[in-house]
Amino acid sequence: MAQVQVRPAASADLPHLTALDHGYSTDYVWQMDAREENEQTSITFRTVRLPRSMRVAFPRDSQQLLEAWNRRVCFLVAEEAGLLKGYLNLTLAAAPETGWIADFAVDRRFRRSGVGSVLLASAAHWARQNNLGRLIVETQSKNYPAICFAQKHGMAFCGYNDRYYPNQDVALFFGMVLK
Repeated sequence: MAQVQVRPAASADLPHLTALDHGYSTDYVWQMDAREENEQTSITFRTVRLPRSMRVAFPRDSQQLLEAWNRRVCFLVAEEAGLLKGYLNLTLAAAPETGWIADFAVDRRFRRSGVGSVLLASAAHWARQNNLGRLIVETQSKNYPAICFAQKHGMAFCGYNDRYYPNQDVALFFGMVLK
């Protein structure tokens, strides 16, 4: 049986990557509650179960993926038997020695089979080889599967940005120190 191989993306991969099913379904979200009183601001996130499953579209369109390709630093694809199953795009963050993962997707048909884990491990290896000390992954607050994935891989919540995405969704940031 063939195994998933990770390699640097090539321009010929882009049409296949934009055609992947980037959407997801979720039964939970991280709901943000903000309070301001007496010169104090409190932000709280809590896991909330939705009344029914929600199908969510990826917050970026294919044009933005093509723009990300032009700014690539470490753009990896997961491939098995000639079939592209997912990708991860790591850029350099403004913070010193930090890799930023904004574009990270596995086609719906291949989720929960280890493809994302292999991509993340490959990105972490690349980051260590390039003297980065930290990785940060961004995701929508409603992308509970991605939140669980980040936490499962040792990443801790490290921030958020309200109305971050073009559709005004909240972005959550999860980080890990590379050893």
